[in-house]
Amino acid sequence: MTGVHDDAVAVLSAWAAPTPDQSAIRYALLTHLAARPDACERACVPGHLTASALVVDAAGEHALLTLHPRVGRWVQLGGHIEPEDPTLQAAALREATEESGIDGLTISAAPVHLDVHPLTCSLGLPTHHLDVRYLVRAPAGAVEVVSEESVDLRWWPLAELPDDVAFGRSLDLSG
Repeated sequence: MTGVHDDAVAVLSAWAAPTPDQSAIRYALLTHLAARPDACERACVPGHLTASALVVDAAGEHALLTLHPRVGRWVQLGGHIEPEDPTLQAAALREATEESGIDGLTISAAPVHLDVHPLTCSLGLPTHHLDVRYLVRAPAGAVEVVSEESVDLRWWPLAELPDDVAFGRSLDLSG
């Protein structure tokens, strides 16, 4: 996954973090990428990059969340980077499309948020997800379809997002 690794370095190097906390996470991700050529692979047990998407409706008033079967909470769509993903952005869009069942999604050019969280993921080992998050817009009239990767999907008013969706309430949707 050399291509997506190089893309991650370029994307995060160019990204202007909106807060000091986000800048610190950006630096940590870049340091991890410099130390680990396998940082984008789920087999990187100390932690690996993941790609997520906050999917909002065409009006920018609701976000589509998934009831995640592994974590048991409502969270944004996203997941592991696959070998065929050429970029972080492509991985986030693929995940959003697969998990929402919605065609015609459009994705922000740059990430909108970063997060690091502990998780026991699909390999069954405790690790950290180094999550690069993008804003994705659904077309008008989009109807979600629950996939095998989700217990349920639901559109949430942005003002009523669960606390676990750390970046949803403060996200600037104007861009």
